Amino acid sequence: MTRSVVTALMCVGILGAGVLVSAPAMAAPDGTAPAAGTELSGKTVFLDPGHQGTAHSENLQRQVNDGRGGTKDCQTTGMTTLDGVPEHTINWKVSELVRSSLESLGATVKTSRADDTGWGGCVDDRARAASESGADVAVSIHADSTSTTTDADRHGFHLIVPTLPIPSAAADAAQSEGGRSASTLMRDSYVRAGFEPANYAGVENGIQERSDVAGPALTTVPLVFVEMGNGSNPDDAALLESSDGQLEHAIAISTGIIDYLLGAETPSTPTDAATTPAAAPAATATTDTAASPAAPSGAGPADEGRSALSRLLESVSPYVNALGVDGLEALATPDNVSSVSTFARGLLKQILADR
Repeated sequence: MTRSVVTALMCVGILGAGVLVSAPAMAAPDGTAPAAGTELSGKTVFLDPGHQGTAHSENLQRQVNDGRGGTKDCQTTGMTTLDGVPEHTINWKVSELVRSSLESLGATVKTSRADDTGWGGCVDDRARAASESGADVAVSIHADSTSTTTDADRHGFHLIVPTLPIPSAAADAAQSEGGRSASTLMRDSYVRAGFEPANYAGVENGIQERSDVAGPALTTVPLVFVEMGNGSNPDDAALLESSDGQLEHAIAISTGIIDYLLGAETPSTPTDAATTPAAAPAATATTDTAASPAAPSGAGPADEGRSALSRLLESVSPYVNALGVDGLEALATPDNVSSVSTFARGLLKQILADR
């Protein structure tokens, strides 16, 4: 993580610290706003950073329940980006940023694996752990690949949702209701953050329906299955491989989770037409590899239904893209963590730990 991005996060945190505790959308029943750092108290999130490290001796081809009356491989190794970065490491780093930000806001976060070296469980084990966690929402974090070589034509993120109905009544109820809503909100969060929906594999408006993915068919809490981008595509891979890009993905994922947990209005269904990003603010600078965040054109009512916390998270993205604060990089030290908002503080602690 570059020092300039750390400083940018701190600047956003300082500017937005008051927003978190004064937003009407987050007011408690007695009319008072929750204290900073408690906005997500009482909420539980299960994070599943896809795949596992290489220090294990498990048989990946062992057959396990696929949730639809058949079997499939216990696990896969995951993809490797163009520059040789393994998917399991990307998933882990993004998941850790998401975990840190959610915990800094009071959420309880449970994970499918404890590190990025060892074993993380078969697909059915992870679904069982998510279900037994009693989480309000589970998020499985992955990245995709379409080729072992460069694929410049296929790009973008997508959310996998299961073909309905699912044989398990409990899983069907969870994924047809909460899972669909959470997936739609995550899609919309990614679009607002400037990410483009995938243009391949039958993805429609950022949503891909599949009957061959075991996790959603076995999980009895609402599940979001994120494919952050195509590691075979040079632009997608650049974001997936870099600390800055991983932070952008983490912010989009955190925002989507918060929108769901705080009951934000859903502006569309998974099969509706995707929202069209509006023009980004003129003052927002961007890099070559990521577009500036922009609100959906039809997001008036939906934006009103979203929390100030969610809007604050999205305000971080332009600063991540701008990278125009190198002159302030000396501010990024462990000593001033306490001076930023709770969200920025959680991310900063994780960033400092990884430096």
